[in-house]
Amino acid sequence: MSGFDLFKRLLGTERRQHMPRTQAVRGTRMLVVDDSPTIRAVLGKMLTQDGYVVSKAGDGETALRLAREEKPELIFLDIVMPGMNGFAVLRALRREPDTHGIPIVMISGNLQATEQFYVQRFGADDFMKKPFGRAEVFGRIQHLVEAGRLPARDPVLDPPQDLPVESVTDGSIPDVGLPDADDPHMVTPAFTGPMDPHADEPVAPVAAESTTKRD
Repeated sequence: MSGFDLFKRLLGTERRQHMPRTQAVRGTRMLVVDDSPTIRAVLGKMLTQDGYVVSKAGDGETALRLAREEKPELIFLDIVMPGMNGFAVLRALRREPDTHGIPIVMISGNLQATEQFYVQRFGADDFMKKPFGRAEVFGRIQHLVEAGRLPARDPVLDPPQDLPVESVTDGSIPDVGLPDADDPHMVTPAFTGPMDPHADEPVAPVAAESTTKRD
């Protein structure tokens, strides 16, 4: 994909030509989990602008604690994180009665499709690849609303809004979620052996973890 095509996909289509979209109920609680402060800020900004209540976690352990305490109605969960990776968090959430039903959208910048295999296997609801823009984020939410996983916003009492709320706009935060230049998501995973669909742990994504990622 050329730089121009990427620009058009991330920014040009974001306007969506003012077409109404299906939104979740205003005030829906969402949890953003990513070890990149930039991604947390970008995604948090997008969701807040659309009227959602956002909590953030920078690691898997914090994500589990917040999920148990706050019972969010949707979780955006990064896959490759230092320490407890996203697949481990996903499995833990799916095993606990109080959190097993929460919709979860996994996030990754991996150039390979390997992780999508495990996303489906461990029970995530959707998959979103970095870089992402507003249209992709809200497309995931719309899909969950249409699937009955999230309650729909009343189009009469609370009409769809395609423009961000100016009062919460922060010009210092980008409008596109781009992977960091040294993000290990963008490195082809090092395979340590054949993928085993019956194994408890995914092989390839874990091998790409790093504790040195910075914004």
